[in-house]
Amino acid sequence: MYVKDGIEGTSHSPLVPPFCPQGQLYTVVAGDTLFFIAQRFGVSLSALIAANPQITDPDLIFPGQVICVPLVTTPVPHCPGATYTVMQGDTLFQIAQRFGVTLEALLAVNPQITNPDLIFPGQVICLPPTTEPPAGCPTGLTYMVAPGDTLFGIAQRLGVTVEEILFLNPQIIDPNQIQVGELL
Repeated sequence: MYVKDGIEGTSHSPLVPPFCPQGQLYTVVAGDTLFFIAQRFGVSLSALIAANPQITDPDLIFPGQVICVPLVTTPVPHCPGATYTVMQGDTLFQIAQRFGVTLEALLAVNPQITNPDLIFPGQVICLPPTTEPPAGCPTGLTYMVAPGDTLFGIAQRLGVTVEEILFLNPQIIDPNQIQVGELL
């Protein structure tokens, strides 16, 4: 039994993160509902409820509660260029900036995105092919380091190895010291 804001419950403590091997943990904030969380992450409400058996009443969630958001399995679109897997906190505008393309070009190769303000973690999107490689970049693909990025994380996101990134970026002296805004 637990007590939260004067309400007694019989489930195990709602503050203990649920087991979430096929998804990501999300902390509920004020104003959230399971319906809005499902929409935000692009999952069905029934899948969100099924991933959280600790929630006995789907209409009763509260700020600070940790829930499991199942991963979305979307088909990988056929892309003229490379693909990118959307990460938590990404926006299309940021992705366009990171890869040195316009938002319009990014939307043009992703007709499946009907609302540019609604993308979700795990979603695979197309990156437009670049016509001219940036100076000093033999692959033609640049990446702007974002807050929280590591070379390992960038390599995983782009489907390459850390060694490949280091080989193409001899200016990186210490792999543990990349800077936000740095172009790789």
